[in-house]
Amino acid sequence: MDKKDENVKVLATNRKARHEYHILEKYEAGLVLTGTEVKSLRQGKVSLADSYGAVKNGEVFLKGMHIAAYSQGNRENHEPTRERKLLLNKREIRKLFIKSEERGFTIIPLKVYFKGSYAKVELAVAKGKHLYDRREDIKKRDAERETRRAKKLNQY
Repeated sequence: MDKKDENVKVLATNRKARHEYHILEKYEAGLVLTGTEVKSLRQGKVSLADSYGAVKNGEVFLKGMHIAAYSQGNRENHEPTRERKLLLNKREIRKLFIKSEERGFTIIPLKVYFKGSYAKVELAVAKGKHLYDRREDIKKRDAERETRRAKKLNQY
């Protein structure tokens, strides 16, 4: 583990993302959260299923990310699926805006993690895979698995 990766604690990954999309570019963004959201995140109660990023008014928002209500929260508890603002610099926001306007491209979260005491999300600009692309990936994976098995059997 690198020295800079020592304080990284991954909370959730979007496992479907790599299966359903071609990942083109990755960005690291900070999350703007309320107190109960942070406490719920620390408990690992987060889901990235069906979440996506959107650029509006020069700001990037993450929609559809579910952070469960904090169990010890009171009436001031947060709404689980509210829009959450992402912290990126202007140049990155401009790049994301240009790519998201192109047909077929979308912004998806890959993972949510704590880097030190800050909540971060890894975003990706992605393009959807067709069914035949997914089948090709499965065939490649199976072929690689078979070659690994063959090599392992030949070692003994």
